Amino acid sequence: MKKRVFLVLLSLLLAQAARSAAPSTAELVSSRCGTCHGSEGVSTSPIFPSLAAQNREYLVKQLQEFKSKKRVSDTMAPQVADLTEESIAALASFFAAKPAKTNRVSDTDLLPVGRYIYTKGNSWSGVPACVSCHGEKAYGTTSLPRLAGQSSRYLLTQLKDFNQRTRTNDNEAMHLVASRLTEMEAKAVADYLSQLP
Repeated sequence: MKKRVFLVLLSLLLAQAARSAAPSTAELVSSRCGTCHGSEGVSTSPIFPSLAAQNREYLVKQLQEFKSKKRVSDTMAPQVADLTEESIAALASFFAAKPAKTNRVSDTDLLPVGRYIYTKGNSWSGVPACVSCHGEKAYGTTSLPRLAGQSSRYLLTQLKDFNQRTRTNDNEAMHLVASRLTEMEAKAVADYLSQLP
C-alpha cells in the first residue's frame, strides 16, 4: 500500500515538474515563432505567413497538422515536435488576439481584377468566387484561414503549392481553384488580399 501511494505521489510530482518545465507562451514566441512570424505575429519576411489576427481554430489545426506531419514542412517540424496541446492552444490564442497589418501593393492596376476574381470568380474558366469560402472581408472562418493582410508573395506560393499538390493538407479544397487561375489572376487576387485591412 505504501509503495502504491509513493508511486502515485511520484507520478504527480513528475507530472507537475514536466508542466512547470514547459516554456511559457512568451518564451515560445521569442525562441521559436518570432524569428519568422514576428513577435507580434507580423511576418518578418514575405515567404512566411503573418499569424496576427489569424483565426484561432485554424492556427490550432495547422500546428497540430505540422506536428502530426499531415502538413509537411522542414522548417516547422522541429518547431512543433515537442509542443503540448496546451502550448498549441496558447500560441493560437496569442497570435489570434494580435492586430493584422496590411501591405502596400506596387501595381494597383491589378487590384480591380483581384477584387473581381475574389468576389465573383471567373465563370469562363470555372474559378469559384473566393468570397464564398473566405468571406466578404477575407477573414476566413474557424476552419479556413484569414487571407486579408497576408503577404502577396506568401499567398502566391500557397496557390502554387496547392496547384502542384505539394501542400500536404487542405489540398482537395484548393487544388481546383489554384489549377484554374491564370498567373495574372493569381497575382491579382494575392495583391488584392494583401492590401485588405
